[in-house]
Amino acid sequence: MQVLAILDSTGPTTAGNLAELTGLTTGATTGLLNRLEEAGLVRRQRDPADGRRIIVQLVSDRDDMRQISAILDPLWESWEEMASGYSDEQVAFLLDFLMRSNRISRREIARLQEAPAGEGKTYSAPLGDLAGRESARLVFSSGVSMLALRADAGMGDLYQARFEGRLPEVKAKDGVVAIRYARRLWDWTQSGGERKAVVTLSTAVPWRILIQGGAVAVTAELGGLDLAGLEVKGGMSMIHLNLPVPARSVPIKISGGASEIIVRRPGGVAARVHLKGWASAFTFDEQTFPDLGNGVRMQSPEYEATAAGYDIEVLSSASMVRVTAG
Repeated sequence: MQVLAILDSTGPTTAGNLAELTGLTTGATTGLLNRLEEAGLVRRQRDPADGRRIIVQLVSDRDDMRQISAILDPLWESWEEMASGYSDEQVAFLLDFLMRSNRISRREIARLQEAPAGEGKTYSAPLGDLAGRESARLVFSSGVSMLALRADAGMGDLYQARFEGRLPEVKAKDGVVAIRYARRLWDWTQSGGERKAVVTLSTAVPWRILIQGGAVAVTAELGGLDLAGLEVKGGMSMIHLNLPVPARSVPIKISGGASEIIVRRPGGVAARVHLKGWASAFTFDEQTFPDLGNGVRMQSPEYEATAAGYDIEVLSSASMVRVTAG
């Protein structure tokens, strides 16, 4: 019933998302969906936009759905009949009591998931034999107030990550570091408190970085890192990227809305910018333009696609986009 209610209110979604929202394991969710599909209540199909994803949708035109509604309708009518016997003042009191108790429950659940304020929790993984491999990969599925990326040449680990607030799921395997904040039902209406993350990467291996999902502020101080590629997608308020000296042509891609996007590269490093979105103010090196967008392309005089430099693509719209050197 909870899965049917979620699909009814949110529309089609993935089985993984249903598992997160219900708190079930993926195995239990698969069994549950098998039963619902056999009953003709849901349908699973491949996402037309991404063939690797399976989308679950409600079969709302089935007689079975109307039968379920018919079963539950007397319950709702009984509740309404009971509530009608209370005065407006009593109803207001009950509503206030339920809202307060729900807030307390959500707060206590969040407290149990959080690291103690000011202490945080640190994750890491050994570098091992990863040094010298083609590249490692960081996938950060955001959901934080502030995310800071750093590089450390003296660190013996592959990465170190420190979190404050609700803790994410962290996995590191075969050179892939995946950090993901699970969504919960109460996250729909509440932020769950301030969450901060500082992720430090070893400079001993090239990195491909993907940051996805919403955040208030994303900052990256990547000097000394061997960066192979960086993508930021999802709504952000502020994105500040301080890039390292590149060893190759490095793609940088930013998509999703943002208020302020600043990309800084070292002096003398070539860059090409393709602004597919729109910027109220756009700066490239020493040139500033108001109200610019619609596929604008610019590049520094020394840029060559095969040489070391940055190929920057901005698909989002922003109040300010600034790409500078120095």
